[in-house]
Parts: sequence; C-alpha cells; structure tokens
Amino acid sequence: MGSLSAFEERLQYPRARRDESIVEDYHGVTVADPYRWLEDPEAEEVKDFVEKQVNLSDSVLKTCETKEKLHEKITKLVDHPRYDTPFKRGNSYFYFHNTGLQAQSVLYIQDDLDSEAEVLLDPNTLSDDGTISLNSLAVSEDGKYMAYGLCSSGSDWVTIKVMKIEDKTVETDTLSWVKFSGITWTHDGKGFFYSRYPAPQEGEKIDAGTETNSNLYHELYYHFLGTFQSEDVLCWRDQENPKHMFGSKVTDDGKYLIMTIEEGCDPVNKVYHCDLSSLPKGLEGFRGNKKSLLPFIKLIDIFEAQYIAIANDETVFTFFTNKDASKYKLVRVDLKEPSNWTDVIPEHEKDVLSTACVVNGNQLVVSYMSDVKHILQIRDLNSGSLLHTLPVDIGSVGGVFARRKDTTFFFRFTSFLTPGVIYKCDLSNESPLVTVFREIDVPGFDRTAFQVTQVFYPSKDGTKIPMFIVARKEIELDGSHPCLLYAYGGFSVSMTPFFSATRIVLSRHLGAVFCFANIRGGGEYGEEWHKGGALANKQNCIDDFIAGAEYLVSAGYTQPRKLCIEGSSNGGILIGACINQRPDLFGCALAHVGVMDMLRFHKFTIGHAWTSEFGCSDKEEEFHWLIKYSPLHNVKRPWEHKADKFVQYPSTMLLTADHDDRVVPLHTFKLLATMQYELGLSLENSPQTNPIIARIEVKAGHGAGRPTQKIIDEAADRYGFMAKMVDATWLD
Repeated sequence: MGSLSAFEERLQYPRARRDESIVEDYHGVTVADPYRWLEDPEAEEVKDFVEKQVNLSDSVLKTCETKEKLHEKITKLVDHPRYDTPFKRGNSYFYFHNTGLQAQSVLYIQDDLDSEAEVLLDPNTLSDDGTISLNSLAVSEDGKYMAYGLCSSGSDWVTIKVMKIEDKTVETDTLSWVKFSGITWTHDGKGFFYSRYPAPQEGEKIDAGTETNSNLYHELYYHFLGTFQSEDVLCWRDQENPKHMFGSKVTDDGKYLIMTIEEGCDPVNKVYHCDLSSLPKGLEGFRGNKKSLLPFIKLIDIFEAQYIAIANDETVFTFFTNKDASKYKLVRVDLKEPSNWTDVIPEHEKDVLSTACVVNGNQLVVSYMSDVKHILQIRDLNSGSLLHTLPVDIGSVGGVFARRKDTTFFFRFTSFLTPGVIYKCDLSNESPLVTVFREIDVPGFDRTAFQVTQVFYPSKDGTKIPMFIVARKEIELDGSHPCLLYAYGGFSVSMTPFFSATRIVLSRHLGAVFCFANIRGGGEYGEEWHKGGALANKQNCIDDFIAGAEYLVSAGYTQPRKLCIEGSSNGGILIGACINQRPDLFGCALAHVGVMDMLRFHKFTIGHAWTSEFGCSDKEEEFHWLIKYSPLHNVKRPWEHKADKFVQYPSTMLLTADHDDRVVPLHTFKLLATMQYELGLSLENSPQTNPIIARIEVKAGHGAGRPTQKIIDEAADRYGFMAKMVDATWLD
C-alpha cells in the first residue's frame, strides 16, 4: 500500500497564498485556480515560493543516505569515452566525442577515417559551467563553412553563428530569436535558410528561456554570409495562421527548396516547393525586398498526413508518409503531375517503417520497428524491392548517416545492455560489408550479470502492451525488489531500448528492476497506436501504465510500496494522473517537467501546438476530456475515499527547471502547491506523511543540452530519494 512512510514525522510545508477569487467558468463548469499567481516567474512572491521549496527539498535529500554513494557510482560508470556516428560533409568527416565527464560533447573533424582528428568546436569553452550547448549544425556543400545553433541554460531559443572551417574562425554573423528551426545551405555556399520568431517589441522582457508568452508568427528566412540579420531575406510567413511553423530543406541536387508547414505536434504537414534554379536573379533578387515572398508552389495544402522528402530525380520525388498508412510507407510523385501518387514501399502488415534515406546512387537504407525492436534493410530506390537485410542484434538502430553520392554509410546500435556500437556499411560490392567502426566500452560494466525480458501484458480493455524488464540474472520473483517503471506514451514517440549507466547502477547497487512500458500514445505500432492514447483516448495511456504496474506486482517482481514510477514531459502528466487515480499502487513517484494544468497549457510558449495531442479547454467536448485526468484538478485525499484500508499518496518528487520554456515551470509549481495544501496544510493532523517535494534546477531547461554534471547530480538526488522511500538496501 501507499501508506507506509519513510518519514516518521510529516513535513512542515511552506504556506503559499491561496487566491480564492480566481474562479473560471468553463462551459458552465466553475473551476477554481487559487495558485494562478505562480504563473509569473518574475514575481518576487514566486521567487520566494521557489526558494522555500528548494530549502525543503534540500532538507529531505540530506536524509537520503544512499544519495552520495549513488553520485559516486553513477559518476564512475558515466566516466567512459562516448562517440556519435560520423557524418561526411564536403570531403571531411565530422563526429561528436565526449571523454567521459565533459559537460558537453565536442565536435571533431578529420580528412579521412584514418587521419588524426582535430577539435572543430568545443562548447565547453563557451561558458564556465557548461550550460551553453550546441543545438544544431549544418555544413555547407563544399565543406568550407559551418552554421551552428547555440542554446543557453537549456532554453529552446537558439543563436546561430557561422564558422569558417579551414582556420576555425568564427564569423561576425549572429542570428537571434531562432526557435524550432533547421539550417539548410544553398549549394552555392552563399548562405542558408532558417526559421525564427519576430524579436520582442522594445520594452518587452528579453530573458529568453524564462518567459511564458506564446510563440506565434514563425517565419522562414534566408541569410547571406557576411551580412547583418536585418538584411535577411524573408522567404515565407503566414499572418493569417500565427500558429503555423515552417521547416525547410534544400534537395540533394541543390535545385529545390522543400518547405514543410506544421500547426501542432501531430505527424501531419503541408508541403510547398520552390525551384531555386528558376529564380531569374536567384535569391539575390529578393534582397532588400520586404514585400515579395519566394514563389512557392503548393504540393500538399491540407493537414491530413505527414510527408518527408527522401529523394528526388529532377521533378520526381520520393516521400516518407503515413497517408492511408498508419505504419508508414514510401510514395512517389512527379511535380509535373501532382495528383498522381504511387507506392514505392507499401505499408507493412505488422512492422512500422521508421526511417529511410538514400545511399550509393539508387539504394535505400530503411529501418523498421518490429515489436519495439529495429530491423535494418537495403532496398532499391526505384522499385522499393528488398535487396539485403543487415545483421543487427535485438535493440535500437539510430544515427543512420548516409549520402546519395557515397558508397558507405554509418549507423549506431544500442540496447539496454549494449552501451553503443557504431557500424560502417560498405555497399561498393554486391553484398554489403558491415564492420564495427567503434565500440563504446564501459569499464566495470558486466552485461552477463543482467537479463532483459520483453513481456506483453493486457491493459484494462484487453489490449496487449509490450514492456521491457531489466534485472539482475536469476532474481527470485518473491515481490521483494525495488522496481522503477518508466513510460512516455504520447506524440507518436517510440521508446526503444537504450543503454543507461544510471539505471545499471540502480540495478547493481539497489537490486532494482527497471522497466519500460510501451503504452499507447507512442509510435511503437504506428499512427493507430498513437491515436489510441491521444485526445479523447488519453485515459488509455493511464490505464496501460497502471496495468503494467499491476503486472509487475502480480508476477512477483515487486510490491506497491517498493514500486517507483517515473515519467518526463508528456510522461510527467502520466505520473501526475496515476498517483491521483491509484495512489495505493505506488511507493514513490518521480514526475519530470510535466504538463500538469491541462486547462491552461495552451496559453504558454509552444503549448498551443499540443492541442492536437490533448485537445483544448476552449472547446466544450475537449474540456470534459481534460478535466477528468488533469493532474492539477484531480488531487484528492485518498483516505477519505477508501473505506476498507488506509491509503495516502506515494512519496512524490516533482522536477522542473527555471529555463524550461517548453513545459514552463508553473505547471510543477501549481501542482506542488495544490498537493501540499490538499494533503497537508489544509488539515491540522494530516495522515499524509509521505513527502511531497520538488527539485527545481537553476540554469537548465526541458532536458536538451544539459551538462553531464547536472545530469549526474539530478540522477543521484531523485534516485537517492527513491531509494529511501521504497526502503532499498545498498548492495556493494
């Protein structure tokens, strides 16, 4: 049960002002919002709230005996050399490398795979504390210049800089207010396309990363090298659709610019194209012309499916799409006959087509996902026919870097017990030659001490849900083990096997079993699986996750008081909803950067884009979906609803960061204040003794770009908390 407490005495929570006057009418339903003042991150009262909560969590973490040991062991296991897949641009190879504990990985360049590599860009030199990270990069076709995006403190805002690669000099070009943008060069090397938002009006607050205003009126620009941003060519905007976001890509032949238009986070987009070679004066002709946009032609002008351009031969384009194909397929169209589409690789009956790219002239590297494990194939670009299946172990294939003009490509393999292997595949002969290019070795890690099991358990409605269970070999299924259950379940994101040094430490030194449930809402079985956990079906995600927890208990892996659940972002909602609905089933909960106020999320930064996943409280039907599971609006005292046994909330840690401008911290603040009030402060002698605390990171964001030390510190804190709350015993 969730009633046994690791704390003898209940915590003294800091009192937060309740403004009972804030009540909103949603379609005839009144909803109180007493902590709306916590939505202003700059208010002194909010800063005072944060300071008191940090002091409270620090006092709790000091009592977590295993925290320092975990910190030491995680640091030791993370301290190993790591490499990313190399990629070729111009005639040079580029790759990222981290010696072990460097805050950020370093970008290297080498003339060929056997020559000595040189540091091209070391983000660690850009700040004292490692909080400036490399967000994106693009190398010009001739390999002379690199445009790269930098983020500060984990914010989504990006500043683009340009480096001359030969002598590593940083040019004066500086592009600001960039967000949700790629970088794509024209083949003449004169400049690149990128996307940005309008700069704030004079007088507006400009601490990019802590503001909460909505991101509206995305624009597509072209930047000429060596010029000021104010001179950039405005290529596309849509004043009538302020929520639209624009992506761009120059085709391999350099002739076309493909623009994708998205409105939300659903895998659907429009596709426009512009023949750059047909512009009478080229892009130069648009310089100084603020009124004339590029002459795009609309190929797809409705939001009904996803289309990603894979290749083109003149006007004949191959697209990756889910149009009439929940599990995705490849299709072909001639821009001269835009209504005539044909299948190149039809949708597979069971497996999901994950990625496709062109290599070696007219060959495709495609990866499929089969029951959450990857298969890698070589196919013919023209016919789509299967040529070869490449030998890969059970796990995840990622980082496939291939160019049409190259006969070789690289890919990366990882699994729960494989830290990472980078393979080189040579297609110059009839049969592919796959060799190990680099293998990542983790000193002190013995994979033979662990085992991975995949099970399929029934959810509430009978749907079979896959789950990976990682444990030490030959454990007894006697219900005695600490257990960590993780899921995401949203936005069509697939959670495939990956190596985590941190979780290996938990298994080895706390005897923990760690599990990943591939619940609905993800993309593990295609778009139907995603839709089965979105919008009106969001409760399915929660039911799937609860059923996974019940399976782990019934199968003897753990018991409720030893079961910790964890999720991040969309998975943070999941954790918030689960502890509201089944507080008796868990001993501990870790909810990272969760969207907790489901009635107001669309009002902040990029939240409006998530209405395609969740719905929007502005619409009556959708309000009724949201209010049923919104973590903030469903906190109740479980002991008042369970007559047969005493139940309290599990020990809970909510995690957020001050520069999270994706899921702004106000979500965590409001839920924290609500839980502490309802379960503690509102009662003279509350039976809730399990602690409800928050870990609030400073100079950090939603997760991307976080320096290694911050990652380790947070892991030691949250798992030290977990260890105490589920009464885990330290094993040397």
